[in-house]
This record gives sequence, C-alpha cells and structure tokens, in this order.
Amino acid sequence: MTDNQTPPHLPYFVIDAFTVADAFTHKPFSGNPAAVCILNEPKTDDWLQQVAAEFNLSETAFLWHQKNNLWQLRWFTPTCEIKLCGHATLASAHVLARELHVHHTEFLFSTLSGVLMAKINETTITLNFPKIEPKLFSRIYLHNDDVGIKQLSLEPVASYQAGEDIIVEVASEAEVLAYMPEIEKIAKIESRGVILTAPSKNTDRDFVSRFFAPRAGINEDPVTGSAHCSLAVLWSKKLGKSLLRAEQLSQRRGFLELEVHQDNVSLTGECVAFAKGNMRQ
Repeated sequence: MTDNQTPPHLPYFVIDAFTVADAFTHKPFSGNPAAVCILNEPKTDDWLQQVAAEFNLSETAFLWHQKNNLWQLRWFTPTCEIKLCGHATLASAHVLARELHVHHTEFLFSTLSGVLMAKINETTITLNFPKIEPKLFSRIYLHNDDVGIKQLSLEPVASYQAGEDIIVEVASEAEVLAYMPEIEKIAKIESRGVILTAPSKNTDRDFVSRFFAPRAGINEDPVTGSAHCSLAVLWSKKLGKSLLRAEQLSQRRGFLELEVHQDNVSLTGECVAFAKGNMRQ
C-alpha cells in the first residue's frame, strides 16, 4: 500500500433490538444493543474475537454473503463465540433490510445452530428459531449442594434444564425484579446462563424474565432472544396458549412476541439503529 492509499473499510452498525415500543413510538435506549459487522470474506476466529472485545457489547454479529438471500452469521460476546443469539440475529436482519436495503422479504442465516430464517414484516421482523424443550429438575437435584441452584438467594417454584441454560421459575414478577444477581455463585453453575422467570402481573404480558451469563462474559443480558426458545415452550404449556407476549426486566427492558409451533419458535421484535460507521480491516 502506498502512502496515499486509504486502507479498506468494513461497515458496522450498532442496533438496539427487541426494543420496548407502543403503537406510536420506540422507547430510546431500550432493548439489547448489538454490533453488526458486514464482511467481504471470512476472517480468523482471533480477529473476530478481538473486534467483539473492542465493541464490548453483549454480542457482536459478523455477516458475509454466500448466495441469493443466504448469509453466513457468527456471534461473539466480548470473551467467546456462542451458538445461538436472538437479538443479534434480529439486528442483522434489520441491517440488511432497513439499512442496506437488500431487497428480500426473507433472509436465511447459516449459523452454528443450523439455518435460521428472518421474515421482514412492515414494521417488525420475525425470527424462526429452534424449539428447546425444558426438562424439569427433581427436588433431589435442586437440594444437591454441588449443583449450585440451592446456593442462590431464591425460592424456586421449579427449575429446568433448557439446552445450555437453566431456568429458575419463581412465584412472582416482584421476585424477578428484586433479585440481586449473585454473579460469583451463578458463574459456578455449569450452564451457559441462568434464566429467572415468573408469570407477569400485567394483563398485556404473559411472563417476565431476566438472564445471567457470567461464564460467557455477560453478567446480565438486556434482552435474550435465545432464552425465549425455551421460555416460550415452558409458558405455552403452563398457560395453554401458543401466542405469548414477554418482557425481559433488565435495566434497559425489552419486549418480544412469541409463537410456539410444532417444530420451532418464532420471535417477533423491533429494532432501532443507534450508530453506524466503518472499521479498518
């Protein structure tokens, strides 16, 4: 490269996904921010991880085009690659459709969790994600000192294994809100993360949750789409309905519309672009 040549740049966007919105407006600084980086070719794992650490958001998505409406998609936290991420997938579809104006009504993403589909609606985006069946833990398991759930300052109604996560169900939304995360204790539990959930006290929502994943470098995630692949199944069975509305009660808050199908779970949400720019290769 000569002195007067400009180094090549790659576009990036910071998108707030699963934002809290009503019929008239988006709530600013809500939902879960994700960085979405558009690549012209695959990069090394080390490079991807360093970029994700530089953004220092809960997830950074890396996209590059394969053919037609199929894109390769990988997700990284500041410390590791993960197998499934809802809000960064929603953000990726938003960038392609709303920011880059790629003219498809559906996008396919090739990921570590298989091929995922995003459908572009008029104002929202719907993701088709894997259906994760929660498996109830026995009381004997919960009272095993080695497991770690017993050590948390919670009074579980029940607890479940849900893929890589553990769900702890408590009796009320107030308990979910009041819980002070015991990060060191949660980090000792052998799971990707711990999901805390309860029925909602409000008639416009079915259930609420919070998500803690210190082992993945995320003490508390603002809004976790992948956690709702199992939460939707759990509450669908408990409430006897396939269409659900959920809110994640982090400081930023986030809202999801969910539908449980025979083979998958659909997650619908909205996005707001916060920033965009270019990064050097």
